[in-house]
Amino acid sequence: MILIIGGSSSGKREYAMAEYGFTEGDMADAVLDERPVIYNLQDLTAQYPSDIQLLLPELLKKQIVICNEVGSGIIPILPLEREIRESTGRLCILLAQQAEKVIRLYSGIPAVIKG
Repeated sequence: MILIIGGSSSGKREYAMAEYGFTEGDMADAVLDERPVIYNLQDLTAQYPSDIQLLLPELLKKQIVICNEVGSGIIPILPLEREIRESTGRLCILLAQQAEKVIRLYSGIPAVIKG
């Protein structure tokens, strides 16, 4: 599994398509299904903030997991938003530990941080 992270609108999906040959049809938007790529992981985590351990095995089956960075900036005021942010960060840590490659995109420029 390859984990691709980066800021919102940093070109993560476009990079996955160009670099690994995936199409829009191969990408699932925050849903777990048979498609090989999932993006907007932070939105999936928002649906199940206390169940990241249940999501992990299914995510590890994907070829690529794409997530917006949520750990920077102002800390949310609402407790649920803080929980979602925390859960997304913890899930990304678990994914990064088991990923064969981790790539961070800065304005469309990839930086391989693992693998």
